[in-house]
Amino acid sequence: MTQQLFEADRSTISLDRVTVADAMHPGVVTCPLETPLATVAWMMAVYRIHSVVVFRDDLESQELWGVVSDLDLVAAASAGELEDRTAGGTAVTPVVLVKPEDTLAHAAQLMSEHEITHLVVLGAELPHPIGILSTLDVARVLGGVRP
Repeated sequence: MTQQLFEADRSTISLDRVTVADAMHPGVVTCPLETPLATVAWMMAVYRIHSVVVFRDDLESQELWGVVSDLDLVAAASAGELEDRTAGGTAVTPVVLVKPEDTLAHAAQLMSEHEITHLVVLGAELPHPIGILSTLDVARVLGGVRP
C-alpha cells in the first residue's frame, strides 16, 4: 500500500482507492475435506491464522470447497461437536473469490452480502489461491495501520 494512504487522515481513507493486493495476507493454509476439525484448530493455532481453505482432493482436480474460520470452530466447540466434525462438514460453501486487483470496497460488499469474514484471493496468472482477505485486513486499512 502506498505510504500516502497511511499518512492520510484516517477519516478520508476510501476503500475504492485500495486494492485487495494491498491489504491481503499472502499465502494460504489448506486442508482436504476429511480433515478432523480438531486438526484444523491445531493448524490455526500453530500458524496463528483465522481461517483454513478446504478443498476436495481427487485425482482429477483440487476443487476449492469452503473456508473454516475461527468463528466456525468456536460454534462447533460450543455445541460440543469439535471431535465429531470434519473441515468439509464445517466449511462455508461456496468459497467467495476476489482478484488482487479488485478494490476493498468490492471485497467489503461481498463480505456483507455473503455474511462471511474471509475471502479467497485468486492469482492472476494461475487460478489458484494466493492469499486471504479478512475483515481484520479491511479494518487495518480503515484504521490507517500499515500491513
